[in-house]
Amino acid sequence: MKTIMAIDLGKFKSVACRYQIGSGAQEYWTIPTRPQAIHDLVVTHSADCVVFEACGIIGWICDLLDDLEIDYRVANTNSEEWRGKRLKKKTDRKDALWLARRTALGDLPTVYVPGKAVREKRALINERKSIVERITQCKNTIRALLDRQALPMPSGKNGWSQKQIAHLRSLACPMAEVPVEALWRGSLWVELELLHTLGELLLVIDNKLHALNQTDRHVQLLTTIPGVGERTAEAVAALIDNPHRFQNCKQVGCYIGMTPRQYQSGTIDRQGRISKDGNRLLRSLLVEICWLGQRTNPWIRETYQRIRRDSKTRSKIAIIAVARRLFVRMWAMLRDGTPWQMPPLKAAVSG
Repeated sequence: MKTIMAIDLGKFKSVACRYQIGSGAQEYWTIPTRPQAIHDLVVTHSADCVVFEACGIIGWICDLLDDLEIDYRVANTNSEEWRGKRLKKKTDRKDALWLARRTALGDLPTVYVPGKAVREKRALINERKSIVERITQCKNTIRALLDRQALPMPSGKNGWSQKQIAHLRSLACPMAEVPVEALWRGSLWVELELLHTLGELLLVIDNKLHALNQTDRHVQLLTTIPGVGERTAEAVAALIDNPHRFQNCKQVGCYIGMTPRQYQSGTIDRQGRISKDGNRLLRSLLVEICWLGQRTNPWIRETYQRIRRDSKTRSKIAIIAVARRLFVRMWAMLRDGTPWQMPPLKAAVSG
C-alpha cells in the first residue's frame, strides 16, 4: 500500500485527503456527497485503499467501491481507540488526514460491512421493531385516554381482544364529527385507526420476513434450538452474517456487548457491568428467550440455575451469562453448519 484516499463524509459535502505513505505528501478535495462525485474522485485520483467513517450512508459507497473493485476500510467510530481521539483544532481536513495516518500505521479500528441483501434485511428487522414500538405507544395512549375519563379497561392482552376493540370503537367518534365537549372520543378514534393500520403493516412485514427465512439456511439452523423462534433466529443470522469473521468465542461475546467492562491499573483489576456494545435489539431478544426458554430448553434452565446459585441477587447476572453463552452456541452452529445438539447437563450447584 503506497497511497490512501481518506474521506471525511458529510451530509452534503465531503473532504477527501490523498495521502502518500512514506513521504507524507497530502492532496485535498471538497466534493458533494453524491455517488457520481465519489465515483469520479476514486477513479481520477487512484489510491491503493479508500477509508471513511462508519455512518448511515456508507452502504451505497461500499457497493460503489465493490463494483469498481477498489479496496476500502470503514472506521469503527464506536471503538475505544476512536473515543480516545483528541484534536485541539477539529476540521474536516484534519479528520480526513487522521483517518489516513491511522490507516498507514495499521491501527485503524474497522467495522464489518455486510452485503447489500443482508443490510436490507437488517433494515427491515429494525423497521419491524419500530412498528412494534409504535403499536405499544398507541396502546398506552389509548389506556391514558380512558383513564382520564375514569373508564375501566382490562389489563394485559385482554384489553386488546376483538370484543374489547369493538367496545372501544363504540366509544370513539370521527374527529370531524365529535363535539368540543368530547374531543377525547375523536382522539380515541384516531388512535384506533392508527393501531389498525400499524397492525396491518406489521403483518405485511412478518409475512415478508417469513418468506425470506424459508430460503435462509442460517435461520433454519437456529430455529432448531428449543425456545428460539423466527424473530430471534433472523436477528442473529443477519447480525452475524459471516460466522467465519470471528476467530473465537471471546470475540463473539464482545461483539454483542455481553462481556463485562474492565478497569486495570497497577494492583487494581476489577470488572463492572456489561459493555452493552453492539445491537441492543438482539440483546433484548436473547434475554427474553432465556427467560422464556427455561420452560422448553433444559440446557437454558440448568445453566441459569447453576449460575444463579439459589440467590435472588444473582438473577440478572445469571440470565445475562446464559444469553451470552446461548449466542456463542448460535455462532458455533452457524460456523459449523450443524443443528442444535443438547449439551450434557451438569448438576445444579446449591447453597
